[in-house]
Amino acid sequence: MELHQQFETAVAASKTLAEKPSNEILLQLYSLYKQATEGNIHIEAPPNPFDFVAKAKYNAWEEQKGKSKETAMEEYIELVGKLKG
Repeated sequence: MELHQQFETAVAASKTLAEKPSNEILLQLYSLYKQATEGNIHIEAPPNPFDFVAKAKYNAWEEQKGKSKETAMEEYIELVGKLKG
């Protein structure tokens, strides 16, 4: 199966996990998804220092900077596979 198809399958599977992942895992999924679909972060940091969710998401995506879309897809697929058990 082609990488993009595997990625799309993993994205669909991530929405039907038996248990909700921890916030840390959710941030990892989010950041890998954004890196895989959009590439390096291209938005401004959230202006509100008390918007902890937006800041966490921004920081998680920023940590993926420089990673290729293909590598991010592979890591996303692997992570969802682990979560599915």
